[in-house]
Amino acid sequence: MQPLSDEQLHNLVERVVKQTLGGMLNPVAAPVQAAPEAPKPVMQTPPPPAASNKKVIAIGTDHGGVDLKAALKADLIEQGYEVIDCGTNTKDAVDYPDIALAVAQLVASGKAWRGVVIDGAGIGSCMSANKVPGVRAAMCYDISTALNSREHNDANVITLGAGLVGVALAKAILKTWLATEFGGGRHAARVDKIIAIEKSYLKEGK
Repeated sequence: MQPLSDEQLHNLVERVVKQTLGGMLNPVAAPVQAAPEAPKPVMQTPPPPAASNKKVIAIGTDHGGVDLKAALKADLIEQGYEVIDCGTNTKDAVDYPDIALAVAQLVASGKAWRGVVIDGAGIGSCMSANKVPGVRAAMCYDISTALNSREHNDANVITLGAGLVGVALAKAILKTWLATEFGGGRHAARVDKIIAIEKSYLKEGK
């Protein structure tokens, strides 16, 4: 047997290598796949705070009803109302028209559902509050007047005389007043006339 030439030997080795490696003389290593990224945490925006469903009561007094206001305010909060305190909180003299105006404006603007004003007799505050368009203030001194002012007149501000009613009676009057619904019906037509009188003076600028 003749010895193989260098060329024949080279061709033979090449065939063996091709058969052994499946035809890959210079195999390329498979690309290394990167590990999958860990999922990023989803940031959840916290829901906005729920709007308060509490009914808002504006309350104010002159220097003659500071103690009564404090008692009524605490009672209102205990009953679940949100209270806007229009002062005063000391027994230094203040003018009741200023307090009545502050409470009445909150009610007329819709920032307060109902208003409570206290002075010595409740009369001057009632007069003052009723000067604010949209306010129907009623001075109440017992359960009957509280019921009537709401059922018949749809009063949205109540005035109390700290010199006429004690704390227990004032609490009962206010609780009754707040719980009494407007009767509507024949009373609605009369309240509409009250509102029409007010509007006519506003329109004419009297």
